[in-house]
Amino acid sequence: MKAIVITTPGGPEVLQLQEVEDPQIKDDEVLIKVEATALNGADVYQRKGSYPLPKGTSPYPGLECSGTVISVGKNVARWKVGDEVCALLSGGGYAEKVAVPAGQVLPVPDGVSLKDAAGLPEVACTVWSTVFMTSRLSAGETFLIHGGSSGIGTFAIQIAKYYGVKVFVTAGTEEKLEFCKNLGADVCINYKTEDFVARVKEETGGKGVDVILDSIGASYLRRNIDSLNLDGRIFLLGFMGGSVVELDLKPLFAKRGTVQAAGLLSRSPENKAVIVSDVEKNVWPAITSGKVRPVISKYLPLSEAAEAHRLMESSKHIGKIVLLA
Repeated sequence: MKAIVITTPGGPEVLQLQEVEDPQIKDDEVLIKVEATALNGADVYQRKGSYPLPKGTSPYPGLECSGTVISVGKNVARWKVGDEVCALLSGGGYAEKVAVPAGQVLPVPDGVSLKDAAGLPEVACTVWSTVFMTSRLSAGETFLIHGGSSGIGTFAIQIAKYYGVKVFVTAGTEEKLEFCKNLGADVCINYKTEDFVARVKEETGGKGVDVILDSIGASYLRRNIDSLNLDGRIFLLGFMGGSVVELDLKPLFAKRGTVQAAGLLSRSPENKAVIVSDVEKNVWPAITSGKVRPVISKYLPLSEAAEAHRLMESSKHIGKIVLLA
């Protein structure tokens, strides 16, 4: 099969389409003929050599895909050859075929095309596991999403609105803020021209928000704590703004605040299967009802993975970038 190989750590140009060995499936896995895969921030870090992969995972990038099942392991009961599916991967999505544990596979939701379904597993599992399963965001609460126009952000806006939450977002351009507003965001803040802490306080009568989803990290942590309501929860998905911060803990105590952090890649297959099952039960109905949809910025052929990475690093896109195998 063909796959995108990281020839050496570096810039987008190190991504090369090459002929490689087909993956071999284990007894509890399925083999998917990939229709499409979607980019995630971790792909960029992996390309640069700064994102260590769990032992035994595919060396090729790609943390989600959609496609058709072409083979199943002997212990797999649910899936059969010919099923159209999407899947949460531990790598290997930038390829024509990928092996994946059966518990990380999802049906393509009704009303979503096979190629668009590639943009769902990672955002759905990330947002659901962090914001809802862990931070327990619930109807009537307030929720701040940093980077509302990202793949994570556009999905988080929609699923939070579906569950009756008031949504605040930050983004860096008026175009991105307008897009977020059209997805349902209630309060849209340009972080380049406004102080998001002051705006959050103003919009909540001085209380602050209940849950914050943040990929910036160190440079936002102090301001995130200032933006919290009593018993507020911050969930960190990354540290684009640094990983080291000196912090006065007194405001966190005063807010009875919680700061948590996690990614998906390092979780065990068993843990991923629990998340995937919960997503199918709680998120897929929102998608099949038409209330939540994948937001796709651009489709590119797999051979243009380098160009897709350049687009992602430019931050000019809104939603997901999809590679077609």
